[in-house]
Amino acid sequence: MSQVYTGIELGTDSIKIVVAEKVHDRFHVLASVHSPSAGVSKGQVVDIKKCVSSVRVALKRINDMLGIKIIKVIAVVPATGCFMDIAVGSVEVEDSSCITGRDVSKVLKDALVGKIEEEYELVTAIPISFTVDEEENIKDPKGMSGAILETKVVVATLPKEPLYRILEVLKLSGLEAIDVAFASTGDYYAARSSRIQKEVGAIINIGEESTNVSVFNKGIQIKNAVIPVGSHNVDRDISYIFKIKEEDSRRLKEQFAVSMQAYADSNDTVEVMVGNDKKEISQVGISKVVEARIDEILNLAKKEIKNLTNREIRYIIVTGGLSELAGFQYIVESVFGLHAKVCNISTMGLRHNRYSSVIGAVQYFDDKMSLRGKDVSMISESDVQVLMSPGDKTINNDNIISKVFGHFFDN
Repeated sequence: MSQVYTGIELGTDSIKIVVAEKVHDRFHVLASVHSPSAGVSKGQVVDIKKCVSSVRVALKRINDMLGIKIIKVIAVVPATGCFMDIAVGSVEVEDSSCITGRDVSKVLKDALVGKIEEEYELVTAIPISFTVDEEENIKDPKGMSGAILETKVVVATLPKEPLYRILEVLKLSGLEAIDVAFASTGDYYAARSSRIQKEVGAIINIGEESTNVSVFNKGIQIKNAVIPVGSHNVDRDISYIFKIKEEDSRRLKEQFAVSMQAYADSNDTVEVMVGNDKKEISQVGISKVVEARIDEILNLAKKEIKNLTNREIRYIIVTGGLSELAGFQYIVESVFGLHAKVCNISTMGLRHNRYSSVIGAVQYFDDKMSLRGKDVSMISESDVQVLMSPGDKTINNDNIISKVFGHFFDN
C-alpha cells in the first residue's frame, strides 16, 4: 500500500500544504504550495470566511498539480495556550505471546482517561516509555511477550475554541482532519537527528507575527512559549527607516538584505520608487536594520529558554521563513554560540524552512502510525494510479466531510 500523507498549516502569512509519499523509509514530496493567507492573525483564525477562501485557493493549486482531489489532511496547529501533563496507563495484553499495535493503542487510550479538561481538546499523547511486565524503558514494545503493558506519556491539549475554528475552516474547505499536530512538533521532526533525540534542546520558529520557543527532552516537548515579535516586524522597521511601502520592504528583505551588516557589500545598492522619486538604499544600510531586529528576536528567545527550563540546553535549532536570509547562521551563532544551528530542510521539492512545521508533521504522523502498527495512506489506491499515470490527470471526487468535531485520535 502506498503511504501518501498531506499536511496543512494555516499561517498568518501563507497557507502551506505538503503532499509527500514514503518510499523505503524516505519521504518524497509530490507537491507543495505556499499561498497567501487571509483571516489569520498570530496563527489563530480570526475570520473564518476569509480563511476558507484562502485555503480553497491553495487547495486548488495543489489539486491541479497532482490531478487528484485531496480530502484527508494532518492539521498543523500553533502550540499557543497548550497545556502539558504526564499520564500513565496500564492494560492486559490480548495475547501475551506477542504485543501488537492494538495493545499499544489500548494502553495509550487508558492513559488518557480523566486527563482531558472539559474546556480543552487532546492534540497529542506522546509516549515517554513503555513497561512490559517488569522490563522498563522500552521505546516500542511491539513483538515482545508479556502479560501487562504499561506506559508513561506526555499529554498535550489546547483550548477548544481556537482549535475548533481551525478545524471548521478545514471542514468548510472540503477537508477532513484525520489528525492534529503542533507546529513545534513538526519543527522538531523536520530537524530530528540521532543526536538530538538523546538530548535536551530548543526549537525556535520565527513566524510572521510571533516567535514560538519550544523545549524538547529526548524528543518530547515539555515546555512552550510564544513571543509577540516576528518577521513582519523586520518589514515594518525597513519601511519606517527608509520611508518605503511595506511590500517593498519585504521584497528587499528577502531578495537584497543579509542578516548581518558585517557581511553586506558596501558597494551594492538598489533603487526603490517612493512616489515619483527614486530612493537609493545600500545593502549595508538595510542589513543594519534587519540585523538589529533579528538580534532582538533571538535574544528574547534566549531569555525565554532560560525561563522555560533550568536544564542544560545541548542544541538550539532556528527555523521559519526568516531563517532563510543570507548569513542567518552567523547571527544565530553570535547570540547562542556554536551549538546553535539554522534548520536545513533537505527534502527534494521543499528546501525552504517555511515548510518545516508541515513536512515534520507528516513525519510525526508516520512515526505515530508505525508505533501503533498501522499502515495508513491519505489517498485511495485509485488516486495513486492517477498520480502514477502519464498524461492529463483529472479526477472528480465529491466526497463530503461528515464529521470534524470529535475525537479523531483513535489513529
